[in-house]
Amino acid sequence: MNTPKKDTKWKPGQSGNPKGKPKGVGEVQKLREAINLHVPGIIDQLVTAAQGGDVQAARLLLERVLPPLKAVEQASPLTLPDGSLTEQGRAVLAAVGAGELAPGQGAQLITAIGSLARVVEIDEIAARLAALEEKHHGDD
Repeated sequence: MNTPKKDTKWKPGQSGNPKGKPKGVGEVQKLREAINLHVPGIIDQLVTAAQGGDVQAARLLLERVLPPLKAVEQASPLTLPDGSLTEQGRAVLAAVGAGELAPGQGAQLITAIGSLARVVEIDEIAARLAALEEKHHGDD
């Protein structure tokens, strides 16, 4: 005789160990609570120090408040030749070499040209396969 299985899945917020340590009683939580009382004074001291020329204090405050700026390359117009993908790749490398295109942009374009080459290759294989199948079925 089969007995139905109990639903043993935990519910959201339910502990897998109900007799375990409750949240908020660990050493880290105690340390946070002890420091939390002093945070406004610490921030005031850091601001005062930063205003007085303390570069470390200024850096700490700014790193915590402002996200770091990311370098952004400006878009550069580039006309690629109508020829083969190889000729287009050479044009990209020439533009990077001449300083007309940033190296990062050149690398991205070369990667894109390589991806396009793989797509073209797959299209050509599919066309060849279709032609072979057509020829094979035509011989029947």
